[in-house]
Amino acid sequence: MNKRFLTVLVFAFVVAGAFTLIFYKAIAGRINTSAKPVTTKVIVANRTLGVGTLIRDLDLTYRDWAGPVPQQAATKKEDVIGRGVISAIYEGEPILETRLAPKGSGAGLAATIPNGMRAVGVKVNEIIGLAGFVVPGMRVDVVISGAPPESPKALGMLSKTLLQNIEVLSAGQNIQKDAEGKPISVQVVNLLVTPEQAEKISLAQTNTQIQLVLRNPVDTDVAKTRGTSVLALFSGDEGIPMPAASKAPVRRAAAPVKKAAPEEKPKPKPPIVIEVLTGAKKTQAEFSAEGNSR
Repeated sequence: MNKRFLTVLVFAFVVAGAFTLIFYKAIAGRINTSAKPVTTKVIVANRTLGVGTLIRDLDLTYRDWAGPVPQQAATKKEDVIGRGVISAIYEGEPILETRLAPKGSGAGLAATIPNGMRAVGVKVNEIIGLAGFVVPGMRVDVVISGAPPESPKALGMLSKTLLQNIEVLSAGQNIQKDAEGKPISVQVVNLLVTPEQAEKISLAQTNTQIQLVLRNPVDTDVAKTRGTSVLALFSGDEGIPMPAASKAPVRRAAAPVKKAAPEEKPKPKPPIVIEVLTGAKKTQAEFSAEGNSR
């Protein structure tokens, strides 16, 4: 084999390899171009935004979102800036309309109150507040204790479940839900209620003692209770026993006093008449019953 033939053979291999490499890169580029997913620019959170946070421009950034865009995802910063967060938004998560308070409602506790609902504060201590375990997101029952007006003294104090399955909106100034459920000692707990329930709690705080009873958030059953009393605790009866009504003496109306009839004067006795015949003449003589003649 001569030297010239080897040179041509090597040159042919080099040219073939070069063309193969160029062809491979061209095909691979086309495959990558066709496989590249379509993306849409959406607004995501630069950091974790807790409940009640007022969104600023620094809290937002644009990011290419591959695949279907989540429903109600914001695409313009001006639609998001200045609105309050009503449900936690985590870093890198798209900003959804359902996580934001309406425009103009601001931030903080007020922004987390749904339309038609109210937030009412209840004064608590370590006992009433379940030693700090009443935290945002928990569900409680409201139990009242007191003496109803005109109730029999024998019953003593009465206790009754006033409201059930009420959401805790905030514990003190904390409106964040604690994922670990750590206790927080507070003086006031804000409950999410309807206007009618707010009226009941306001009246109960003025006239009775309020106790919060913690319940499982997934337990939505409404228990029917009769309440209880001090008398029931000692008698062993269930519910509120009503003592038998004592028989009070019946007061009879005094008989009307009859006025004495005026004394009637005795009627005079009729006179005694005697006829006297003298021959053909007939005369009469009258004599009084008292003995006087006429």
